[in-house]
Amino acid sequence: MDAVNARLSGWVAALAAYRRRNALSMLFLGFSSGLPFLLVFSTLSAWLRQAGIQRSTIGMLAWVGFAYSFKFVWSPVVDRVRLPVLHRLLGRRRSWMLLAQLGIAAGLLRLAAAAPAPGHIRGVALAALFLAFASATQDIAMDAWRIESAPVELQGPMVGAYSIGYRIAMIAGGAGALAVAAGYGWHAGYGAMAALAAVGLVTTLLIQEPEAAPTRTEEAREAHVIEWLERRAHWPRSLKGIGAWFIGAVVCPLTDFFGRFGTLCALVCLAFIGLYQVTEFTMGSMANPFYIDHHYTLEQIALVGKVCGFTVGILGVFLGGLLVARIGLARALGLGIVLAVLSNLGYSLLATTHTPTLLGLGVVNSLDNLALSVQGVALITFLSALTSAKYTATQYALFSSLYALPGKVLEGTSGFVVERIGYPEFFLYTASLSLPALLLLLWLWRRSIAGEGPAALSTAPGGHSADVHA
Repeated sequence: MDAVNARLSGWVAALAAYRRRNALSMLFLGFSSGLPFLLVFSTLSAWLRQAGIQRSTIGMLAWVGFAYSFKFVWSPVVDRVRLPVLHRLLGRRRSWMLLAQLGIAAGLLRLAAAAPAPGHIRGVALAALFLAFASATQDIAMDAWRIESAPVELQGPMVGAYSIGYRIAMIAGGAGALAVAAGYGWHAGYGAMAALAAVGLVTTLLIQEPEAAPTRTEEAREAHVIEWLERRAHWPRSLKGIGAWFIGAVVCPLTDFFGRFGTLCALVCLAFIGLYQVTEFTMGSMANPFYIDHHYTLEQIALVGKVCGFTVGILGVFLGGLLVARIGLARALGLGIVLAVLSNLGYSLLATTHTPTLLGLGVVNSLDNLALSVQGVALITFLSALTSAKYTATQYALFSSLYALPGKVLEGTSGFVVERIGYPEFFLYTASLSLPALLLLLWLWRRSIAGEGPAALSTAPGGHSADVHA
């Protein structure tokens, strides 16, 4: 009975983490982060198509999304540059968050005032690019604030709350904006979304700036690299200044990461990050074609996506944060891999059936959304644990840009694979892609227990070191 009570107390304590002020703040910050996403992609494409813009032009506008993929390029600026006035009033992280949120509101208002028409799309494209840039900048500063505001054991609930807010915002930016546009026009639709940007602005003003003091080891490492640069006394002063900033903002975050973990362990960490969600990325583009080819109607697909996808997705991110807090990061990461494998095996089994069943579609879609949610929360927590307090924004932006690259490369070949081997074997193939990540996780976990890898993987709930035989 004592053991049962202890387990129940552990789960209650993990659940209580969601009630912490920082976790509740992440719910609203997640909303602010998710709001612009669909407004520069699918929602905007619906408006443009209704305005008579060619599909080829609409497709090219999706390239504004590269702002999210390459945010690591200007993340050193967000990490190091102090904004005039705002830095003194709000601090390093909140000042950049507020500036980005003002940019998001301005971008949405600019789109609300736009009048897209064939041959007159440049203004819309520039406004969408500006909005995506402001949104990506907000993500850089917001991720840094989250990591610096809570220890690793609380990052799971923080990410879970953030993900719930993000999904709610996507409903607002998708179905909500379309509903307002249907009744009052596109200008009112985007104007209403600009008003919702106030959620992030108010939250940023209410939260506290985290305290993130660099360690002596980090200070020594940066001083050493800059000292190497300053030996080049023959360089012009302006060039030395630029070089010193580059070394401190770009080179030092990399040398810090490899210095803390060693070359081999750091490379394995990067490989694990790139391979962790490769299964979900690779099968992603073939899910809807699979539904269509197996004679599911659009109504059935939409019903399953809205009812199962959204509901299980919300429960999944909540559960993911709970699992990280209760069973530890390493086990949560492993469970995410297992769920991804099982979901793709389910798709493979469903592909062998000749008569489409709504129940079967709902089950595999739910399992897939559960896997995505648990993986997402666990991976973000892992990335957060890898970052250094001194280079939070730069390192996290690099990690979060890296994780999708291998999967995106394989995703581009997924159609050729399906045509060659068929859907049942294709989903077996995508399920097998998770095995390397599972092996790398096991290696990192054992290395961490030996004190030579990411400490967060060897830490059990409550902050104790995990037993290798646990």
